[in-house]
Amino acid sequence: MQKDHTQNRPKHIAIIMDGNGRWAEARGQERREGHRAGVEALRRIVKQSEDFGIRHLTLFSFSTENWGRPRSEVSFLMSLLERYIESDLADLHAEGVRVRVIGRRDGLSDKICRLIDRAESLTASNNRLFLQIAFNYGGREELADAAARLARRAANGTLDPEAINGDVLAAELLTAGVPNPDLVIRTSGETRLSNFMLWQSAYAELYFTDVLWPDFTRDDLQAAIDYYAERERRFGLVSASGETD
Repeated sequence: MQKDHTQNRPKHIAIIMDGNGRWAEARGQERREGHRAGVEALRRIVKQSEDFGIRHLTLFSFSTENWGRPRSEVSFLMSLLERYIESDLADLHAEGVRVRVIGRRDGLSDKICRLIDRAESLTASNNRLFLQIAFNYGGREELADAAARLARRAANGTLDPEAINGDVLAAELLTAGVPNPDLVIRTSGETRLSNFMLWQSAYAELYFTDVLWPDFTRDDLQAAIDYYAERERRFGLVSASGETD
């Protein structure tokens, strides 16, 4: 009997949007043109996510390591975030999308911080799709920052160190209150997480594709969801066939 894939769809997909620079270079264009094309792909996938029953979508757009890129490229990436929020926020709000930007705020301009605050405040009550944009984000940094906050609470006597467990730590992460991703997609042929949602992705299914992010389409998203539908998620337990992780 053929499996009913509609009953086994991911509710939270996280995507490492990789390959913008290579997409541009393959066309003899400047890297910034690849980043522009990447924003168009982002818009497409956000609009298509609801069609697939996705409730949470997390997109990795700028890592803490990306500060090491040429200054002109970093400045352009910052301007892209500004323009995306300024141009798309009204439509996202009208479509019932809740927006959250996760990552460190240090190093970001006052203007970007104000735009992020506005986007999060305006869309706080929306519930059709929860869109998280990981910007100036790093998984190790997130864990270190959370541990530091817990250590301060323990030091000042407001937290019993013996009470610290996985749930307490998870509640300190930037993604607190959001379910962990079911499926992590990485484009461009790379097969690593690159410091993305290290805690949250512990039991996520991982899907790697050679498609460069600007070329990522609805069909590619469908292929990733079909892959997920074939997986049996055991979370360290025994499967129906008696197999273990």
